Amino acid sequence: MTASSHFVKVRVKGRWVTVPAVEVKGDRLIAGGKWLRIAHIRGEEMRDEELGNPELYLAALQRDTDRVLRADIFSFTQKLPATLPKYPYFMEWESVAAISLSSYEQWWRSLPQESRKNVRRSQKRGVLVKVKNFDEELIRGLKEVNDDSPVRQGMRNAYYGLTLEETRERYEEFVGRCDFICAYFGEEMIGFLHLVYRRDVAAILNLTTKPSHFDKRPANALLAKAVEICEERKLSHISYGLYNYGNKRDSSLTEFKTRNGFEEILVPRYFVPLTVWGRLCLMAKLHRGLIGILPSSVISAGLRTRMMWYDWVYSKRRCSSRTERPNCNRQMERSIPPAGSNT
Repeated sequence: MTASSHFVKVRVKGRWVTVPAVEVKGDRLIAGGKWLRIAHIRGEEMRDEELGNPELYLAALQRDTDRVLRADIFSFTQKLPATLPKYPYFMEWESVAAISLSSYEQWWRSLPQESRKNVRRSQKRGVLVKVKNFDEELIRGLKEVNDDSPVRQGMRNAYYGLTLEETRERYEEFVGRCDFICAYFGEEMIGFLHLVYRRDVAAILNLTTKPSHFDKRPANALLAKAVEICEERKLSHISYGLYNYGNKRDSSLTEFKTRNGFEEILVPRYFVPLTVWGRLCLMAKLHRGLIGILPSSVISAGLRTRMMWYDWVYSKRRCSSRTERPNCNRQMERSIPPAGSNT
């Protein structure tokens, strides 16, 4: 087995940064954290296959004599539909948001009445959903959707303000095994869903809509089309990130997932210590990070504060850039309504 060093771009706290990576069998291992370094496979959640031989990756990390990653722990997960533990390493259950798909009709009947109404509303209000090829027209549309707001779900939108070339770079990685499902109002793209295929499972990588067209419920229309496509492909599951993120509860994104048929499915996530410090941190459960340690009430208060801060910062920017609107105390709309929200 060979391992080599590279540099890759990753998103850290809403910003794209370049970090060192170690390549093993075509996968790139990266590590995050300051006082505790946890290594994982870049893009693991969209990996086409489940990790077959973790020993190869452990060997590469243990032979990282140049301390490229300085990793204390190696973490990896099993993938749907495999939910029974396979390996003898230290394990915790990871909360995956997924639809167990038997048919479109079954999924539709499982939705609450309001969610079904939102899909019908989008149709009545003129939203047309199409699957588009990855070309210059699509890239321009993706950029326009991302540039509709600098904030997404209470945090900085890392895709805001990218050039066309940067937008292409961000979305071309999975071309050949993905679909771009796009929502249009007339000629204007008002939302898109980036769906990546992993054997008999599809994973939603991005679901982004324009807040200015929220009343047309494009997120619900996009998701309905994704379920329809996955039924045609005879896939077993559609996943959409995590269901619960540590002790974070009652988020608008979780509410949206629940209202649209996603359920919590627990899959094993493994943590293998590489250093004495990593072993001690595992024993003390520090590998979970603040979101896995702090009480839910504290996390919720922090998230509300962050959202208020971003709303204030960007409302000030909007006011200062509009000389025709001297009254900066005018009521500002919320920067990003939760996708698919009924509020």
